[in-house]
Amino acid sequence: MECMIATEQEAIFRRWLGDHLGLMLKVVRGCAATPPDQEDLFQEVSLAVWSSIPSFRGEARETTWIYRVAFNTALTWQRGERRRRVRHETFLKFEMPSPPAAGPAEPPPGQEIVERLYTAIRQLPKVDASLALMHLDGLSYREMAEVAGISENYIGVKLNRIRQQLAEQLKGAKHEL
Repeated sequence: MECMIATEQEAIFRRWLGDHLGLMLKVVRGCAATPPDQEDLFQEVSLAVWSSIPSFRGEARETTWIYRVAFNTALTWQRGERRRRVRHETFLKFEMPSPPAAGPAEPPPGQEIVERLYTAIRQLPKVDASLALMHLDGLSYREMAEVAGISENYIGVKLNRIRQQLAEQLKGAKHEL
């Protein structure tokens, strides 16, 4: 897509966002723990996907392309997270007035187990976390192999190991899964 005009890029981006928002959110949720970090990372991923559109030649599936862009962006973002945390911790040492306390909110049914699952996924090595998220999103072994750059057979082996690790980490919640 050489010489792409802005309206074409915007149309593609809107379609991709409509079709693949869940995929992008899973990557974000799998790589960032807190809602503010997730919002920041989502903005970074969205910008990276937007910027990548002129480079997309259609040689890979859109989902494969978006996963690659999202995971690469997330990995880069995580490298800078340590520096951001130091700055935030310094800022938070200042005495700030507390906002008024809100009443206790009831989480939606099953939300606790979903949060525990994402917490466990974030603790996996990055490649394993990305495979777990792709698996949750329903990608085939072939698609996962394209994104990760490893063989389909190895994807199967890795996913079995990942399932065992997650089951071990979520042992107390096993009946809820």
